[in-house]
Amino acid sequence: MRNVKAGICQMQVELDKSMNLQKAENMIREAAGNGSNIVILPEMFNCPYDTKYFSAFAEAYPGDTASMLSHLAKELGIYIIGGSVPEKDGDAVYNTSYSFDRDGKLIGKHRKMHLFDIDVEGGVRFKESDVLGYGQEATVFDTEYCKIGVAICYDMRFPELMRLMCKAGAEIIVIPAAFNLTTGPAHWEITVRTRALDNQVYFIAASSSRNLDFTYHAYGHSCIANPWGAIIKEADEKECILYGELDLDMVQKVRKELPLLKHLRNDIYEVCKK
Repeated sequence: MRNVKAGICQMQVELDKSMNLQKAENMIREAAGNGSNIVILPEMFNCPYDTKYFSAFAEAYPGDTASMLSHLAKELGIYIIGGSVPEKDGDAVYNTSYSFDRDGKLIGKHRKMHLFDIDVEGGVRFKESDVLGYGQEATVFDTEYCKIGVAICYDMRFPELMRLMCKAGAEIIVIPAAFNLTTGPAHWEITVRTRALDNQVYFIAASSSRNLDFTYHAYGHSCIANPWGAIIKEADEKECILYGELDLDMVQKVRKELPLLKHLRNDIYEVCKK
């Protein structure tokens, strides 16, 4: 059997970066102590999710945040998918996720490819592209368990990117995210379940908890869907660590019994990377 235990740190993000880093460290240590092989943080876990803070909180790699994650991964002997943080690269700032292996080595770096520029009447208006640059690459990396794909929040709305990661061999797709109280109730669960089902993967969506002191209110509800499209674990909106056991043999079982990926008509249509 190929089993892996994931721990999702649905942490409350504050205005103080040092407090956020300390909280992240504490939750990572707790998740590892409870047997998690892979620990996952939410989108913008060291910074309030508000465009006015991104540049001020941004760090060039490795910076304090990535260095902390690398050291913890090595010390605790776990994989860490470091949610996302504002990354400074020259004059540009990106919404970037860093992933580290058990030796603390950087094995994945994903810059958010689809920026959250929306204006919902009576709901939320947000424009990431005012301050953030666009990522250019799909991200899939190897572990001893399986290949894992990582993307960030709004990326999950684009099935083409999810399929690219599936085609690259991903059996787990992880999405650090911060849906809000407009998009979350309407689209969070159905999107998570659909992406898991379409690609026959474990799909992990990791949100921050809801902080009503800020202008942007996260939906929370971090969750895990299995390759059959069923939610197997889900949090509420409060700060917590959500644990899930992933039976990776189920990926191949579902793909064999319901061979969607074999039945693709690549003679007519194909998602391919240029």
